Amino acid sequence: QVQLVESGGGLVQPGGSLRLSCSASGFTLDYYAIGWFRQAPGKDGEGVSCISGIGSSAYYADSVKGRFTISRDNSKNTVSLQMNSLKPEDTAVYFCNGRFSTRNYWGQGTPVTVSS
Repeated sequence: QVQLVESGGGLVQPGGSLRLSCSASGFTLDYYAIGWFRQAPGKDGEGVSCISGIGSSAYYADSVKGRFTISRDNSKNTVSLQMNSLKPEDTAVYFCNGRFSTRNYWGQGTPVTVSS
């Protein structure tokens, strides 16, 4: 079965850290561009970060630049998003997306809540 599965979400205090993972099954992530998106209640969805397939170039939204780091581990067929210095406005459901040629896969999302 071809799917992406996110994990690592949870409740964290402001200033804390979480590490999200996006794991693939049924296909190999090596050549896929992987993006992280988030959807907060009552707000438009936002692209957070993405990493290219070949070369692993990384891109970040201005709102997370300097705080989030995306990385890929092809040996584990996983892309991670390290989130530091979390703010309440980072609260959202985080989704990963994998794209290669005409293939486009989404995970089911993992919730992140930043609150004291």
